[in-house]
Amino acid sequence: MVNSQDFYALLGLMRNATAEDIRQAYFEAARRFHPDKNIAPGDTEFFLGIQEAYEVLSNPKKRAKYDSALPPEKPADILLDQRVLFSRQSLLRMAEPQLIYVFLEFSSPANSQAPPSPSLNLCLVLDRSTSMQGTNMDVVKATAIQIMRRMKPQDIFSVVAFSDRAELIIPASRSEEMSKLEARIQLLQPSGGTEIFSGLEMGYNEIIRNVHFAQVNHLILITDGRTYGDEDKCMNLAHRASDQGIGISGLGIGSEWNDNFLDDLASSTGGSSMYVSRPQDVQKTLLEKITRLGNAHADETRLDFKIPEGIELRYAFRLQPEAGVLSFESPMMLGPVVRETSLRILMEFVVQPQTVQQKSIKLFDGKLSVNLTDERSPARPISISLIRPVSDETDSDIPSAEIVGALLHLKLYRLQEQARLEVTAGEYDQASEHLHRLATHLLAQGERGLARTALLEAEHIQQDKSFSQQGRKEIKYGTRALLTSGRSLEDL
Repeated sequence: MVNSQDFYALLGLMRNATAEDIRQAYFEAARRFHPDKNIAPGDTEFFLGIQEAYEVLSNPKKRAKYDSALPPEKPADILLDQRVLFSRQSLLRMAEPQLIYVFLEFSSPANSQAPPSPSLNLCLVLDRSTSMQGTNMDVVKATAIQIMRRMKPQDIFSVVAFSDRAELIIPASRSEEMSKLEARIQLLQPSGGTEIFSGLEMGYNEIIRNVHFAQVNHLILITDGRTYGDEDKCMNLAHRASDQGIGISGLGIGSEWNDNFLDDLASSTGGSSMYVSRPQDVQKTLLEKITRLGNAHADETRLDFKIPEGIELRYAFRLQPEAGVLSFESPMMLGPVVRETSLRILMEFVVQPQTVQQKSIKLFDGKLSVNLTDERSPARPISISLIRPVSDETDSDIPSAEIVGALLHLKLYRLQEQARLEVTAGEYDQASEHLHRLATHLLAQGERGLARTALLEAEHIQQDKSFSQQGRKEIKYGTRALLTSGRSLEDL
């Protein structure tokens, strides 16, 4: 709990915040902590404190007077343990672009006591279109009931079903009210087409009714098909959800759904996209997801950053707890920090020759905003600056095992990614070659099934000038799963 007289801490700001920082922080805090949404004891008084903080800090004279009376700033409480590793200790002064990789790790403080599990505000959005007929529908209904039975008394749970229109099956309810509602899920019958936006919008509206900063607010979309014509509306809604602190994750069943769309939808909120080839795997995958949400130390981590001229952030990937490509734009939604599992990010920077004429260069300047699930007020942002010295001599140091291991794992994912891009560009021979290289690496790691799939897809590309729907997803999500498999460097 922060000191209520520390106006900077109330708004989640550092003391050197600009006027624009203060304005943005106030509107963010006012949106998230407004009494209309937060009715727990003390919420109204807390919101009034936020208003007072803004009135003082937004007025230059009042702020100067306030700052003059502040005691010396104390080191902020450790919100997250963090590590930063670089692939090279220095950059070389040279006339060509050069790559450098940065490994970021955030975890709950090692010496902190485990707080109670956060409450969930969870909505399942279920595809009930005709293609879900049979086993898919049966397994999804059984899984939804299992999840409902796992809800704690303080949790809020809702279910929406959609085809070419959405239907509210279970309104947002606390768990003690839900046992009599299981029959509503059992009675679901597939029919109609697939319009994902209708389901997402209704699910979002159920979550927003009870959205609260001190809980995990999350929507899980389950589908086996493609939506047509409403992708932009879905993405706009995802951005609104992100602004409200709501995460969206997606689970695709089988081979016909649009994996790129689901990836984009999830990554814009810090969520994850998941794939199961068999409906029998739905329950295991979703129950693992619910367990991670229930173990969140920080529900929302957002990285706001600036990249200096001459530096390019070319790639950003979340390695764990759930692997996935991240947005390259600020703000970057990193997803939750789960207790006993660190949040690991790998970034790839390209440094242009004109920037290495100085003694050191700044790759990245940003701040990490953290929403702790056991705190009632904003946490002060964590400042992150990535700086490397410049040298005239080649760096001879060997990168750390974490960097090397992450790059070796990521190489497999990026080989299939490159093959997909080459197929789109009509470069079929190159795509087939990359898949053969991928298969060789997979065999070396003992991943024979996935290697065989890569070889079959290489042959499919040569014959049909395309991936198969199922093979492409198996390779994409199979290589992605290796990033969180827990294999050590010695295993590679």
